[in-house]
Amino acid sequence: MLVWQDVFRDGVLTRKRKRVKLARATMPEREVLKEAAKHLEPLNQGLESIGSATNFAFYVKNTYTTDHLPLMAKSTQDRYGGIIRSYLMPAFGEKCLRDLTPKTLQHYFTGLVSSPLSYESKDKIRDVLASILKTAVPDLLARSPMENVKMPPQKRGKRRNKPYITPEQFEALVELIAEPYATMVYAAVYTGLRISELAALRWNDLLDDQLTVDERYCRGDWGAPKSEASNATIAVNAAVIERIHRLKTLTVEVKAGRATRHYKVVKATGPDDLVFQSLRTGQAMRDNNILVRHIKPAARKIGLAFVNWLCLRRSHATWLKMAGADVKDAQAQMRHSRASTTLDIYQQFTPESQRKAVDRLTTLTSMVH
Repeated sequence: MLVWQDVFRDGVLTRKRKRVKLARATMPEREVLKEAAKHLEPLNQGLESIGSATNFAFYVKNTYTTDHLPLMAKSTQDRYGGIIRSYLMPAFGEKCLRDLTPKTLQHYFTGLVSSPLSYESKDKIRDVLASILKTAVPDLLARSPMENVKMPPQKRGKRRNKPYITPEQFEALVELIAEPYATMVYAAVYTGLRISELAALRWNDLLDDQLTVDERYCRGDWGAPKSEASNATIAVNAAVIERIHRLKTLTVEVKAGRATRHYKVVKATGPDDLVFQSLRTGQAMRDNNILVRHIKPAARKIGLAFVNWLCLRRSHATWLKMAGADVKDAQAQMRHSRASTTLDIYQQFTPESQRKAVDRLTTLTSMVH
């Protein structure tokens, strides 16, 4: 059978005639016509659009990275860009969008079983590819071929607990960190705020026993909180608010070669001024600088190499569980859209909580008898 097919080469869409081999010459004509109908069905029913001949690499470079990726947070852009360069371009860069069928994509992800990548990394590759193909619907694709693609099961079960710090470890950690970074860590653990939300916190967001999250900042990128649920006012212990306000009274020493310079921790205290300000410029802080220069070195001294900003947020959720907080209350405090996120991802197993629950069973049994 001879058919016209759109071909995308060197950024130019052209139509070429293609010879399709349907069957052996010994097959009856009626059966051959059925095979021909199967071949033409996707195009005739609109399941394959003309634009599906677009090259994957061309689409990513000229549409996805220019029109869609900039709408995401800067950290997300960086992470997605790395996955596109390292995994998706080598695998699909030369293919047309129409070549990325569910069968082709399933074969690719099934092949990742033997890859040394972690399950989380493989899952992220799937998320990024799904994001790209979704933006091609309906202009270039009738529907996303990723809809029914499944990830192969993990070879090993998930580790039961992700690391968090105990209250005793936290006290030792804070003692080793200089201000204002110690107060940032203190606030992170006792409020559960993401570092991007802490970095964007302003004085008018603080009240006597609560604070409002309505902005985020991450490495030069300002924007709204991560989700609608994240934009909220949460309860905060008054001692945390007091410690934050104490920053206004502090001056710190910073060595610069042989000289020692003195900086006010807070340079401006207007309602719209930032709570946590760069010592030198008074501008917003970079989360990675604080982590590498202050938090990580202090954590290593007490044998907690795993500590990072996410660990502090996870610790807040786990402490809420240890304190006996209801799951819905913890969800509201963490500002998660679903309680399952709080329960399954952030709150970690603690032997103390399990022991308390088991001990309560004996009380219930004695009531029955």
